[in-house]
Amino acid sequence: MNTWHEIRRFPLAVQVLLVNQFGVNVGFYLLIPYLATHLTENLGMSAAVVGAVLGVRTLSQQGLFVVGGSAADRLGARGVIIAGCALRTLGFGLFAFGDDLVVLLAASVLSGFAGALFNPAVRAYIAQEADGRKAEAFALFNVFAAAGALVGPLLGSALLLVDFRTSALTAAGIFAVLTVAQVLVLPARTKEPYDGGSVPADWREVLGNRPFLAFALAMVGLFTLESQLYLLLPDGARQATGWDGAAGLVLLVGTLAHLTLQLRVTRALKRRGQRGRWIVTGLGLTAVAFVPPALTAGGSGGPDGVVDGLLRVLPVLAGALLLSLGVMVAQPFVMELIPAYGRPGLTGTYFGVFYVVSGVAAAVGNTVVGWAMDTGGRAGPAWLPWVCCALFGLVSALGVAWLRRLGSLPAPSEPAVPATV
Repeated sequence: MNTWHEIRRFPLAVQVLLVNQFGVNVGFYLLIPYLATHLTENLGMSAAVVGAVLGVRTLSQQGLFVVGGSAADRLGARGVIIAGCALRTLGFGLFAFGDDLVVLLAASVLSGFAGALFNPAVRAYIAQEADGRKAEAFALFNVFAAAGALVGPLLGSALLLVDFRTSALTAAGIFAVLTVAQVLVLPARTKEPYDGGSVPADWREVLGNRPFLAFALAMVGLFTLESQLYLLLPDGARQATGWDGAAGLVLLVGTLAHLTLQLRVTRALKRRGQRGRWIVTGLGLTAVAFVPPALTAGGSGGPDGVVDGLLRVLPVLAGALLLSLGVMVAQPFVMELIPAYGRPGLTGTYFGVFYVVSGVAAAVGNTVVGWAMDTGGRAGPAWLPWVCCALFGLVSALGVAWLRRLGSLPAPSEPAVPATV
């Protein structure tokens, strides 16, 4: 009840975007996790072609975030959000009917570019609309995103019992409904005053902000380790129990933690000290999360009974819980600080550049984790990938602590222009 009361205290625009994020994640996760299987088993494509299709989607999104951010600043976040959802409707619709490589690549480009448009625009809109309660708004954003990420795969599994086309059309339908709802309900917002400079000049301004770039690079640990909820931790659960379904326990622990604790954690910490302290603390928790699995790595699941399997997986689940707590502590305050690095008229661009920089850095980090998993799995120590992750979290925590000591972390910004309906 406290969560729903908190939601009602925000402007209509924030409420709409929270529901929107739930729908976005439901639509995304009911389709994308099963796309590779469809391409290989139903269409008979090679692993290389599947990798190309998935890679194009990721590149179209990660590499173009800054375009979406600039568009939000220039054209207004509302229109960019609507355009992004409409493009994803088209992209997911093409996945339903595309049986040849050209159509599939077009679908990947459209769906990826759609994410590049609405992701920074949504965050810019929330940052500008939430006044002095940005941290709480982004905490609720995480709650709705986690709920959607839980419902999406379950719905996708059920729809795949029919066929992949039904799943893709359902996902496209969800984005079509979101597009219409935003046109009808999402309030227009007065744009920040713009000085008439060129887009390249905006990018140079943001990229020339060294404290901001240092902060974005310091977040490599947060984004790299958060992705281990879908990579290393599920793999550790499977190895500990010998049961493929154990991977679902990791996702369940992380999702339930976000749903039940995120808002409480953010509200409690906001009243107790500076944001930088909690970002450092959260990053430290993400590092500690990989210690319990590292201490027990190397054991393999076998036919020793359910109880023994559960005991072996407990360190991994403890790691998933600690990792989720660390993300809950740090992430809302990270989102709150990003707009404070620059002028209000470039909020979208700052979010876009932040996601490009941290996304590239996290891709490098995930490559290192993957190498450690391969090395440890062949002949090396089984604890190697867990220790690598712990070091990523530690380095990020020390990096933000250093920036905080230098006074490079800004105070949370306040919007200069009130919302209008």
